[in-house]
Amino acid sequence: MPEEGTGSTAGGDDAGLRRRWSELADKIRHHRDLYYNGQPSIPDADFDAIFRELQQLESEHPELAVPDSPTMEVGAPVAETSSFANVEHPERMLSLDNVFDTGELDDWLTRTPAARYLTELKIDGLSIDLVYRNGHLERAATRGDGRIGEDITANARVIDDIPHVLTTTADHPVPDLLEVRGEVFIAVEDFAEVNARRIADGGKPFANPRNAAAGSLRQKNTADVRKRRLRMICHGIGAVEGFTPRSQYDAYLALADWGLPVSPYTRAVGSVAEVHERVRYWAEHRHDATHEMDGVVIKVDDLAAQRALGSTSRAPRWAIAYKYPPEEVTTRLVDIQVGVGRTGRVTPFAVMEPVLVAGSTVSMATLHNQTEVRRKGVLIGDTVVIRKAGEVIPEVLGPVVEKRDGTERTFVFPTLCPECGTRLAPTRAEDADWRCPNSRSCPGQLSARLTYLAGRGAFDIEALGEKGAIDLIRSGILTDEAGLFALTEESLARSSVYTTKTGKVNAQGQKLLKNLRQAAERVELWRVLVALSIRHVGPTAARALASRFRSLEAMRSSDVTELAETEGVGEVIARSFLDWFEVDWHRAIVDAWAEAGVTMEDSVEDLPEQTLAGLTVVVTGSLENHTRDSAKEAIISRGGKASGSVSRKTDFVVVGENAGSKETKARELGLTILDEAGFDLLLAGGVEAVAAGD
Repeated sequence: MPEEGTGSTAGGDDAGLRRRWSELADKIRHHRDLYYNGQPSIPDADFDAIFRELQQLESEHPELAVPDSPTMEVGAPVAETSSFANVEHPERMLSLDNVFDTGELDDWLTRTPAARYLTELKIDGLSIDLVYRNGHLERAATRGDGRIGEDITANARVIDDIPHVLTTTADHPVPDLLEVRGEVFIAVEDFAEVNARRIADGGKPFANPRNAAAGSLRQKNTADVRKRRLRMICHGIGAVEGFTPRSQYDAYLALADWGLPVSPYTRAVGSVAEVHERVRYWAEHRHDATHEMDGVVIKVDDLAAQRALGSTSRAPRWAIAYKYPPEEVTTRLVDIQVGVGRTGRVTPFAVMEPVLVAGSTVSMATLHNQTEVRRKGVLIGDTVVIRKAGEVIPEVLGPVVEKRDGTERTFVFPTLCPECGTRLAPTRAEDADWRCPNSRSCPGQLSARLTYLAGRGAFDIEALGEKGAIDLIRSGILTDEAGLFALTEESLARSSVYTTKTGKVNAQGQKLLKNLRQAAERVELWRVLVALSIRHVGPTAARALASRFRSLEAMRSSDVTELAETEGVGEVIARSFLDWFEVDWHRAIVDAWAEAGVTMEDSVEDLPEQTLAGLTVVVTGSLENHTRDSAKEAIISRGGKASGSVSRKTDFVVVGENAGSKETKARELGLTILDEAGFDLLLAGGVEAVAAGD
């Protein structure tokens, strides 16, 4: 989203054009310096908009395109305050030009025909330049302005992915000089832990993995650098002596042989159609990669063709970056309101001017709790940065302080529930969250619980959504969840959502009644536990309890110690479970559901054969016949543990397309790796079936 006042100048006088050019150039240099040498204050999308406006201005008025224009520059000069020594790269590091839609991509492909292209993920990290002499790491540096960077050799030596000595092979002897370009990043799966440790140490959490990696690489204490779990992937070579690959792909094969990390997501393709297919694929699987990415880089593979195409002052002509819709943008925070969740938690949320982010228009974003509002420092009226990653609810990251004009005001957290007027308070003095204690009849809590129990993780009642849940409550059809499975056509006649204008139950109402009957008959016990909205009892604990005790009555008859002994449960969940049943109206819900035919126990006959009992299985990458959820369900229902991380305790690693670092780690540990066919064998017959299949 462009900054306010960045519309293009048309028809203005020469002085006006130059003034506009100077404004844009100053903004670009300012934000580029923050991006490379400090903390960015605007999202990449805003920067891209300013940069493209300057490019357009120079295209329309070539006299403005002076040699020192930001459109001709790479990166940003090393900050004068940097505590690292300046070093010159053996060969200049360039940037990449960007395209933002398929039309622009087609224009580039038409201008740049090739027999073969490489498609690579555009890693959202920090560029690094490594120099090896006779196979030994001599120096590591940041990009800087493309010629001069900062010497960060000591920090690079504590990054596990960067070898100190290259491994020579028969096919690829180590060259006398090798300059390697790559990207340093923090894996998505490590980011939460890095932030948690930073908060525990009294620091402010990083906004995203890219900022975390940039800040980490410039620390003076190498012990602190090591704690940040930095990783690196190579994506090019610079100066070289004693190595003459024919293609970029051949160069990557050699880098891998020498022990340098290359991306598992790179593909060589032979047509424009295949380029588009890879761009479409990663648009849909953007969050499957181990690292954050914001686009796909397309390169001409043949190195002779690359040399013939050459470069501009800032970017090669033989490569282009296709950037996806931004996941971070800025917009105006119009108001901060609060909502009430199914457990009574009162959560502030941002009401914003609608803005396009990650391919969809959003106008609301979470602020978590009142403590977070204060920590983030946002005021009503601020221009704020919001982030939306995939299906994740948009989140306000913080304000753009430099855009404040003095009209902004502080958010005051309410003392009364906005849904029922009950006084709010934390459950415990140390809790950050405030809750509404009117859990039975607060309309906000009840509608949220109904919507939750209708979801796929519980009863999977397709015809009961948020709108229907609110209607059932406000029309007086339901006073709590107890009567849900006793609904009839007569009771639905008072509904405005499930009836026609003549007052008869409509098709959606008939579907709701059918869905309720089906859910009652076939639901698994663990899903019933989830549907009860017992605090702390999520799907993992519910599965564990149901698998061990087989019936709700057996669980209720157990004490805290017995329940806590269940793997994945523990004392907090066990006590919360038993405390829930101390409430009269909670027990009434269970009794009413049981009377309506909802299953309260699992039959042994209904269970799949426990072929994975005692086994830990990790599934990584995309499988053809299993979604991520269905694969997890298949493992757990057969007695296995579906883990999200690879360790020495892992029994099997199932590898699909674009598996990434988990496959690499599994091979390093010597674990048993299965393809999808092997996974199906494992599900059907366990270890013996896999052994027989080999």
